[in-house]
Amino acid sequence: MELRRWNVRHVRMVLESAPAFSPFARGAAVAAVRSRAGEDAVGQLLAAAQADAAESIPALPADLYLEFMRTGRREGYEDAQRQRRNMLYRLTLAEWLDGQGAFVDAIENIAFARLEETNWAWPAHARMLDMPDHPTVDLAAAMTALDLAEMDYLVGDALSPSLRARLRSEIDRRTVAPFLERNDHWWLHSTPDRQVNNWTAVCVAGVVGAACYLETDLDRLANIITRGLHSLADYLETFDSQGGSSEGPDYWSYGFGNYVVLAQLLHARTRGQIDLLDDPQIREIAQFPVRTVLTQGLWASFSDSDSNPTFHPGLLSHLAERLELPALTELGMQNDFSVEVFNQFAWPLRQFAWPLPERNVAFGGMSHDWFADMAWMISRLDPGDPNSLRLAIKGGHNDEMHNQNDVGSLIVVSKGKVVLTDPGRGRYSKAYFGPERYSNIMASSRGHSVPVVNGHEQAEGHQHAASVITHSHGADADRLTLAMAAAYPAEAGITSLERDVVFDRSVRGGRVTLSDSYGFANGAGTFQSVLVTPLVVEAGPESVHIGDAEGGVSVRFDPQAVSVSTERHDGVEKQYAPSVDLTRVLFTALGNAASGQVNLEISPL
Repeated sequence: MELRRWNVRHVRMVLESAPAFSPFARGAAVAAVRSRAGEDAVGQLLAAAQADAAESIPALPADLYLEFMRTGRREGYEDAQRQRRNMLYRLTLAEWLDGQGAFVDAIENIAFARLEETNWAWPAHARMLDMPDHPTVDLAAAMTALDLAEMDYLVGDALSPSLRARLRSEIDRRTVAPFLERNDHWWLHSTPDRQVNNWTAVCVAGVVGAACYLETDLDRLANIITRGLHSLADYLETFDSQGGSSEGPDYWSYGFGNYVVLAQLLHARTRGQIDLLDDPQIREIAQFPVRTVLTQGLWASFSDSDSNPTFHPGLLSHLAERLELPALTELGMQNDFSVEVFNQFAWPLRQFAWPLPERNVAFGGMSHDWFADMAWMISRLDPGDPNSLRLAIKGGHNDEMHNQNDVGSLIVVSKGKVVLTDPGRGRYSKAYFGPERYSNIMASSRGHSVPVVNGHEQAEGHQHAASVITHSHGADADRLTLAMAAAYPAEAGITSLERDVVFDRSVRGGRVTLSDSYGFANGAGTFQSVLVTPLVVEAGPESVHIGDAEGGVSVRFDPQAVSVSTERHDGVEKQYAPSVDLTRVLFTALGNAASGQVNLEISPL
């Protein structure tokens, strides 16, 4: 469905003919929700909500908000705000499912506290405390609007008129009116200088979703929805023709997940006449986590994504049913009715409303997946054997969404363990999203299994890219050959650099061969092929062992052509995960020649 074809008049006509808005069960129909979740899950939720009702509301003082501006750390405020959110989520769900009024006073206390927060936006996005007439509309603000609107829908009849009136006023002042009336939101549309990303889906879903619940003026609602649809059209253009996203699986869950949230709300609000899922491209996008799984429980961790993302059960079950994609229910995700660490109410609500079918299946992918526009290749030796060899490699460029300088980066998994890693996202700090981003090993090419050329790392920017020379898939082998010289700055003096990677199925246990061929502009130069691992490294005269027999590889090299050394980086900080120790294994070409080749054979231990 071409979203830009919708105009305000057309949307207004659809809204006029739509029935009453009923996106979730209420009243007697809630009994079916309780039954699907089970009395154990409901009982645990009620007990947790009873504890929340007796707890003090976490404080959010101004100095905690300003900590990010002053120190660059964002966790203090976000953690306290998340505590508030999850307390309210549990209390709301408990009142919705129980319906006895036991949690209404506690809901009102926390809801009023959230309405009184000076900023709904996170400190990393607003930096300063907002002026009353110019609120920051970011991810957190938009999610807050939808949080409160869905709370009002589920339990609003039990809430005080003053809270409900204040809720509508604040949602409109802080999110809906700025969305409709201002054009300074960078995430609203792509420009020649900046492409939109997951923010667009999250912000539009939050604001337009809240308006679907609360806006009674159909003319105004038509304007809000139309503006949102046109913005989402730009968001969909960030996906490649196979439905891939350079942001990686984590941000598929976040960005596209919120797109699906809004799709369901608009479908319910318009009796299916606006259906954001009714498009062949959406079916391709929906399969991204199916196509990027490396082995059971592990995904390609390119960009600011991690190898073990969580996909919300409600998202997977809804997409599986709507688009007839049962593999989405077989990714190893399990129903989890505890409500502990969420940034938005949409997912715990939809966990109860749309639980996954109970099955012990963990899909391990197909033999090969290829995203041509992004140049991602994923190869699996035996998809039915989760311990078999797996490979992921990417081309692309160094101005992607949540960019890391990672052209040519590769990942190797053996026996269900990441042996050669793309380490994913570093700790989200002011520096990580500022000018110092590429001094962080997680975002720089030093943290990826890519060459170092004359001492130079890869450079940032769209022009620093790879082009695909060859891609092929067959029963015996998959191959990707990239021209990568453009990924490096001019000072590196490289005129040619081809990375040829073959996933060889013809040998027992599989094998990855990596060949880097290079040439320098002005005579001799230094060249290093680098492999990055979180595991122990033991170098021998003709091979390097990385990891062990429980998950590791042997890397064979020619000692007449290269020397081997290692470089340790301990305690590298990650976001939402423990710190990691990384070792860079450097295969340095001998002789400082004008041209040469580094050849490595990577086989399971």
